[in-house]
Amino acid sequence: ALLRQCPLLLPQDRHGTAYEGFVTAQGRNFHIRILLPVDLQLKNARIECSWRLKKILHGYRHILKQRLHSCPDLVSFMVELKTVLEIALKNTQDLHIPRPPEYYSCLVRDLEILGWNRVAYVDTGLTTVKLKAEDSCGRQHLITLKLNAKYPTEPPDCLVDFPVPFAVSWMPQNSLIDIYNQFLAALESLKEFWDALDEIDGKTWVLEPENPTRSATTRRIAIGNNVSVNIEVDPRHPNMLPECYFLGADHEVNPLRTKLNNNMHLWDPEISLLQNLRELLGIDFPSRAVLEKSDFAKDCGICYAYRLDGSAPDHVCDDPRCGQPFHQACLYEWLQGLPTSRQSFNVIFGECPYCNK
Repeated sequence: ALLRQCPLLLPQDRHGTAYEGFVTAQGRNFHIRILLPVDLQLKNARIECSWRLKKILHGYRHILKQRLHSCPDLVSFMVELKTVLEIALKNTQDLHIPRPPEYYSCLVRDLEILGWNRVAYVDTGLTTVKLKAEDSCGRQHLITLKLNAKYPTEPPDCLVDFPVPFAVSWMPQNSLIDIYNQFLAALESLKEFWDALDEIDGKTWVLEPENPTRSATTRRIAIGNNVSVNIEVDPRHPNMLPECYFLGADHEVNPLRTKLNNNMHLWDPEISLLQNLRELLGIDFPSRAVLEKSDFAKDCGICYAYRLDGSAPDHVCDDPRCGQPFHQACLYEWLQGLPTSRQSFNVIFGECPYCNK
């Protein structure tokens, strides 16, 4: 729901306590960061934003505080924020803050020093610049710079497709070349992380995410028919044992869990993550070179589709003679409609739609 309302606002951690990106109103994007406490209570949230958005919303701060206290979740608050922002923009007479001539001369000079061959995009207002770079393994990367009128006294907002925060060290005498060099250094620090995931993407069948971004730290890897493992890799320590969660019928995944627990001490940080997983689990993952995805990826037994809202089937009937996979949402809705099903808190128990077990 948050992705639909604010597709440019992304979670920055796995706990859902930090979000950063852009909120869109009247065709304009405004940089925003939302920090939630551990208990995720909105009333104690902290909102940080660009100076331009802060100025536009200055007269509406009491309304936003009231909304933070009354909204039940972050999605509801973002809907309210966008509504308030639309009203604020309509009531703002001077939407475009003119920039001094020094801003343009300084920016053009910095771009020339950096080299136009490193520039991927510049908007017509010279407020957004995208720079391209290649890491030592030949992977292409982009960094988006959103410049404000006080550049170079203040640094631009930097947006990157990284699994970790990218903080720029900036002094008023710095220029774009300094940001670019910091960007290159950050790329090299993440080299081993991307190497590990590129090997997994190239040599195994990744069920989710379908088109992983460079910031994605999880992979759901197919093991066999309706059996997979979801791994979460630490980008700062990519050669260490990742968090592993097996998906599939109990009789299929229990032996894998046992092998992982028994062989955990054999993990060798000197060899690749994929090779470690193969040796610890004692398996060969289905290869992209030998098998097609359809050989082991079955459609949901309820909706008869493989992807539902971007998700693959992740629940499997535990009966060895059945093993039919289902989407969690489909199965939950099906079981809710059966009079024989029973529910305990957020867990529902019932019969398999296929084999009635």
